[in-house]
Amino acid sequence: MQVDFSNQTTLRVRYGETDQMGYSYYGNYAEYFEVGRVEALREIGMSYKSLEAHGVMLPVSEMHVHYKTPAKYDDALNIETRIVEIKGARISFNYTIRNEEDAIVATGSTILVFVSKETMRPIQPPKVFTDVIEKYYV
Repeated sequence: MQVDFSNQTTLRVRYGETDQMGYSYYGNYAEYFEVGRVEALREIGMSYKSLEAHGVMLPVSEMHVHYKTPAKYDDALNIETRIVEIKGARISFNYTIRNEEDAIVATGSTILVFVSKETMRPIQPPKVFTDVIEKYYV
């Protein structure tokens, strides 16, 4: 099912996230994507905490990043997170991170899998989740 939902969130690059050049370390982008994802899910009305309370986990099965320009110490980054597809047990997210000058810092995508907390096996998205996201189906 195709989904059309977008969320914007902002975070600031902290000193401890930078390398000797003052650039945000490349491994931080997984965390930046997670911040965007958590806030996107929260905005549609379904937090990770709520999913876990319903016995569902959402591990990442794929992540891709395209670095465009460095994020630097103290940059305020705008993370646009789009939920783009739910297919079987998988949910796909796309990301665009921009700096304060509106330059694209990075783009990327992740695929997460709905799994049973009990068995850690893939499952269909729970009804409590599909109920809140169905209004964004296209």
